[in-house]
Amino acid sequence: MPAPGCLYSGGVNVRVADRIGIGKGITGTVISGVGRMAGRNVVITRSIPSERRGALTHADGTRLAESADLARRLRMPFVFIVASSGADVGDGVAALHGWGKAAAAIAGCSGIVPVLMAATGPVVSGPALLLGLADLVVMSAEAVAFVSGPQMVAEFTGVEVGLHELGGAATHARSSGLCSVEADDVEGALAGLLEYLPSHADELPPSEPSADPEGRSTPELRDLIPERKSATYDVREVVRIVVDDGEFRELWSRWAGQIVTGFCRIGGIPVGIVANQPRILAGTLDIAASQKAARFVRLCDSFNLPLVTLVDTPGFLPGKDLEWRGMIRHGAELAFAYAQATVPRVCLILRKAFGGAYIVMDSRGIGNDICLAWPAAEIAVMGASGAVQILHRGIDATERGEREAGYEESFLNPWPASERGLVDQVLDPADTRIVLASVLRQLCTKREHMVGRKHDAGPQ
Repeated sequence: MPAPGCLYSGGVNVRVADRIGIGKGITGTVISGVGRMAGRNVVITRSIPSERRGALTHADGTRLAESADLARRLRMPFVFIVASSGADVGDGVAALHGWGKAAAAIAGCSGIVPVLMAATGPVVSGPALLLGLADLVVMSAEAVAFVSGPQMVAEFTGVEVGLHELGGAATHARSSGLCSVEADDVEGALAGLLEYLPSHADELPPSEPSADPEGRSTPELRDLIPERKSATYDVREVVRIVVDDGEFRELWSRWAGQIVTGFCRIGGIPVGIVANQPRILAGTLDIAASQKAARFVRLCDSFNLPLVTLVDTPGFLPGKDLEWRGMIRHGAELAFAYAQATVPRVCLILRKAFGGAYIVMDSRGIGNDICLAWPAAEIAVMGASGAVQILHRGIDATERGEREAGYEESFLNPWPASERGLVDQVLDPADTRIVLASVLRQLCTKREHMVGRKHDAGPQ
């Protein structure tokens, strides 16, 4: 049962808003208060879809803005659970003004407190854009989010499209990258994400003791990567073997699948994982993969989660369309995110690390703290076939094979990089968890002095 004077909804106790000064005297489709989630205080705001289909008036926008401002001042996570048909037409331009105030207040929370949102039904027009301001978005199967609905799409483009095809949870999980997690229990999913995040940017994320020993050997990793270089494996298996109790909370699992991102713990320390996925497009980087990884790196850096990057990529995905759509800008976006990150950063090269993709995956040149490699790692400008084709044009097939074998022996191994100090340790895969846990403990006191500036102007 809820405590006296509390609102109760879906397992979350929320103290009555008026008692803490969120929107005193305001009536509308939004309620807000301070409640408990994942064992800590959070500011929880919820739209009421049964009232005018959740349409937001100026008063609702004001309550949203005051709730976000309170979260920022009190250094508490801001959680918004929403189902809304958009700005209230009857309230006119005032409703838009209220929505704008809410957007500005939520943007003011960015990088200060975690902003988590959940869509539980239709989220249309302005409220849909609020979802785009969140650090992480959870969507239920009933959720639908879009700026322009099916009717407007049909009128302007002549294409008939259904609600869920246009903006359902599956669409945003697979195609747009808006949906971080799909879940029927959105509040449980929100609480699960908060378990890895601090309440604000001035504290460390919560550690959690584990019965899984830091000194556990991982000999199964020796046989995980196939001997045939073109064969694939699931990098998520590497993650699950290494992390505490095999628990890995993956984010954006269906968007840009050639890169894997998510939260875990190693030795009880919350960690952000970024990993190439050889099973999809051989782990090559394209625009969506670069955006996904850069976004996650910035999130971890904002909230003090160390980054562990697992590298197995042959390069950037070639293509005219990709180049025209901005592969240069978005590839640079990933390099920029890593280069700016001040949290502890550990890079582990599992297999292929070629060309520019190797550099942007948190290489020593970008500024990682520790660079590790497995003995099978291949760190080079490119693979043997491409290198021989450039260096030795016009040779016959027999000589080409000999040259490729010589190139592989001389360059496609971790030792040249190790000799130059670009790799700190070549380790037995069986020692991976032991070494990662050790270096993360050593790096936990890392601090960097940041030169003040208004904001960066990096690639977007």
